[in-house]
Amino acid sequence: MATVADNIVQSLVANGVQRVYGLPGDSLNAFTEAIRVEERLDWVHVRHEETAAFAAGAEAEMTGELAVCAGSCGPGNLHLINGLYDANRSRVPMLAIAAHIPTEEIGTNYFQETHPQELFRECSVYVEYVATPSQLPRLLEIAMRSAIEKRGVAVLVIPGDVASANIEDNRHTVIRRTRSATVPINEQLREAAELINGAEKVTILGGAGTAGAHAEVLALAERLGAPIVHAMRGKEHLEHNNPYDVGMTGLLGFASGYRAMSNADVVVLLGTDFPYPQFYPEDARYVQVDIRGEQIGRRHPIDVPLQGTVKETCAALLPLLDQRHTGISRTRRSITRRPVNSSTIWRSQRPRADPCIRSTLPDASVHSPPTTQSSSRTSDHPWSMRPGT
Repeated sequence: MATVADNIVQSLVANGVQRVYGLPGDSLNAFTEAIRVEERLDWVHVRHEETAAFAAGAEAEMTGELAVCAGSCGPGNLHLINGLYDANRSRVPMLAIAAHIPTEEIGTNYFQETHPQELFRECSVYVEYVATPSQLPRLLEIAMRSAIEKRGVAVLVIPGDVASANIEDNRHTVIRRTRSATVPINEQLREAAELINGAEKVTILGGAGTAGAHAEVLALAERLGAPIVHAMRGKEHLEHNNPYDVGMTGLLGFASGYRAMSNADVVVLLGTDFPYPQFYPEDARYVQVDIRGEQIGRRHPIDVPLQGTVKETCAALLPLLDQRHTGISRTRRSITRRPVNSSTIWRSQRPRADPCIRSTLPDASVHSPPTTQSSSRTSDHPWSMRPGT
């Protein structure tokens, strides 16, 4: 008869998972043994569980498919937490198997006892404790569905004795990703068009939500004669083959991106959670498009909120907008006409370090901007874990 661990492994294989990242441990023995005898699933051995979580997150980011990592009880799965936070903030689908101490020892302050479901609650879209074999495969299916549909981390906490127990329902369900498009109602589209048509200068700021909408965003920029500024996670979706792109803004941005934002009468935010409020011009008006309505207005007050997918919303909005005859060269000149010292912008706009901290550090460690580093690298400054989406 198949065990709980066998069922998990076969379900992962059925859903196209090719590898699991992790570090072996006694509470994971049943799971790693089930992987060992399954030729279609590889165990990728790492030297630290944090690496396993980051590796799975990177795979999910690159492929868009479900990736899996695993950690043994206590400090083993606790080491996953940094990578799980990163993956959840990046909104990529990941399943984490967090092994747990023996069931009968839970609540006794047992060796290496923690409460994983509480630890991982903030860095996941779904976390659940598997107390008996009868809860699977149903909880596994819910976890995979949650990770895929909510684009985040799902965690299953499974004691070693439960993982090695026999399972009665040994089904293997394929989780199919749903596909849909959301467009705001016509009334809100017309309101947005009226605001944009009445503006002299419009700037577009795009983030990770513009994935798959490159052509639609460029068509919008061409209609409006608008520069396109991208957040860090919008770079891969907007920068290529884009004559309207003027770079990034923010702590790792360029003077051109900053100037394009500061000169605008109206800023159109497309699928971005750009986190730095000091880089939003105060005297501009804002239209924000996001598939997650709760994200709208989180960083700056919004005049016209549009809940929808960027691709379809841009296509629906385009016919309502007036054609402008501001060419690409004129658009670029309006941004770059006056030289701007990016170091000055960075110093004037950045968050300030606490005076107590400043007094104990060398001056350069707090005040010098990262002028010698590539602007496309991950930020290592202390103010943000994710430099903008």
